[in-house]
Amino acid sequence: MEIFLNFPLWAAFSAIILAQVIKIPITLLATKEFKPSLAFSTGGMPSSHSAAVTALSTSIGIVEGFTSSMFAIACIFSVIIMFDASGVRRHAGEQAVVLNMLIKDFQHFVDEAKDWNKKEEYQKRKELKELLGHQPIEVFFGGLFGILIAFLLYQLY
Repeated sequence: MEIFLNFPLWAAFSAIILAQVIKIPITLLATKEFKPSLAFSTGGMPSSHSAAVTALSTSIGIVEGFTSSMFAIACIFSVIIMFDASGVRRHAGEQAVVLNMLIKDFQHFVDEAKDWNKKEEYQKRKELKELLGHQPIEVFFGGLFGILIAFLLYQLY
């Protein structure tokens, strides 16, 4: 039952859940599209990865002290994760866009060359997920969101 007393753990989990859920109204306001599936997908504003790691780092700083070794470890790993979210994962998403265009072009070619509709489903390709990573602004606001969540939850904890 001591796990329920682990403030950094619950701050990080709360930041993930809240960041994922808040993507729905943000997208609704920005694009006028209601997409509840965003709560269970990667990418988007704010970055739940950034929110989680900054909430974790901040809450460790609150509990252990901002000069502690635990805070230093959490902070460095947070920076690495945030860098990855805006770098490697974002580029993988951009590559998925190009690959999806190539697949569509190839399918168009096949449609003209053969009767594509008579092909079996397994021969058709599923599109790759393009929204994998984050724009730097999404990572930034995810990070701020996580810090805010940690300080707010600490007041309630």
